[in-house]
Amino acid sequence: MPDELPVIPETITVHLGRPDDDASNVTVSFPDYIKTVASSEIYPTWPEEAIRANVLAQISYALNRVYTEYYRSRGYDFDITNTTAFDQAYVEGHDTFENIDRLVDEIFNDYLRRPNTVEPLFAAFCDGRQTVCDGLQQWDTVPLAQSGLSALDILKRFYGDDLELIENAPVEAIRESYPGIALRLGDSSREVEQKQIQLNRISRNYPAIPKIPVTRGSFGTATEDAVKSFQAVFGLEPDGIIGKATWYKISLVYNAVKRLSELDSEGLTASELPQLYVREIGLGDRGDFVYLVQYYLAVIGAFYDTVPPINITGEFNDATAAAVRGFQQTYGLPQTGRIDFITWRDLYRAYRGIVENSPQLEGGTLRYPGLQLRFGSRGDYVTALQTYLNVIAATYPSIPMLPITGYYGRQTENAVSRFQQEFGLTRTGAVDPFTWEAIASLYSDLSLGTDRNEGQNPGTTISTTA
Repeated sequence: MPDELPVIPETITVHLGRPDDDASNVTVSFPDYIKTVASSEIYPTWPEEAIRANVLAQISYALNRVYTEYYRSRGYDFDITNTTAFDQAYVEGHDTFENIDRLVDEIFNDYLRRPNTVEPLFAAFCDGRQTVCDGLQQWDTVPLAQSGLSALDILKRFYGDDLELIENAPVEAIRESYPGIALRLGDSSREVEQKQIQLNRISRNYPAIPKIPVTRGSFGTATEDAVKSFQAVFGLEPDGIIGKATWYKISLVYNAVKRLSELDSEGLTASELPQLYVREIGLGDRGDFVYLVQYYLAVIGAFYDTVPPINITGEFNDATAAAVRGFQQTYGLPQTGRIDFITWRDLYRAYRGIVENSPQLEGGTLRYPGLQLRFGSRGDYVTALQTYLNVIAATYPSIPMLPITGYYGRQTENAVSRFQQEFGLTRTGAVDPFTWEAIASLYSDLSLGTDRNEGQNPGTTISTTA
């Protein structure tokens, strides 16, 4: 299961048969998939609100399969099947209908979920004539629409009043959740944190698996013991390492105990996603999460005139509320001036979009990647960080030189901690937005030959106040 918020996949891979059938897979765009499913399952002559209700159920069902990695966590190389015994009908090459195509193009990036949960609703449905189920009865949507009910009101008749419609979710290419490198003793990363959270939930159903006391992403002996116990319970080699097989087995069991692929799902809460949404915040709140929100708003405000500039203070003040309202207006959200789950989702995605489309600052340095770099992190941003620190170390001998490896190990952690001490930042050994800005700014000055005066700390491109 991914450790981020749901997105709409650009494509979806469909197995043309039952899961274990020797059948081919086809990969199609997600809107085209939904158009074909809808045209195979329902009639274009039905009232529009009935069609809309059915399409939203079909979208949510497919997204649940993709988001929970239902089939991929079982070792399959596809996202969903085309048989109604397991999923929903998809007939390759089936003609689609103009009115259904038009409606799908309008709402393909909307989906259903329960309040205070993350995953798309497993919106089970059946035709309501030949088969009856606990979810939506397709034929029964017709008289409800004819009586004047909206699509959402129709859906609530079948799934309950505690139903939310998420609109305009971002569209992205989907990558498998396994990070590509086995996790083991000594690692520290978001992926470790994700598996710690999942193992602790699994242990409620399987008491032989010990609880991990601290789930902050550091792979210590308690995590190793929990992994070994999990592997022993589920027939894997108990080596205490989270390789690909163990990664997906944890995902599979976690999805099962949470019932994420069932209509009566326990639900995945935002707190179960590492390093993302913390809680709803508004006027008067303080702390690191407020700092991060303000930083994102300050960067976004440099690209959108509708988001007024703010200082980063760590206090959610009137200026922050005004910037939040400007952002919410820009993205078509209710203008509450508070950061709720949906606003955070779009704020994070907007910042990530800026990083991906405009990754460099003046002077050629990279923007902050969006999430904290710390022990165990890997990749191009770690390589850039090590490069920046080495240039700084040539001028500031208190900061040690580093090998350029792209891996955030103890040497990098120590160099970051020394930098933070040298320039009056909180010594964490991890790189938050302010540490990144300070390192990148000083690197830019040094590499361009414009070093600061003696005793002068590096500035940042984003205004902050104590």
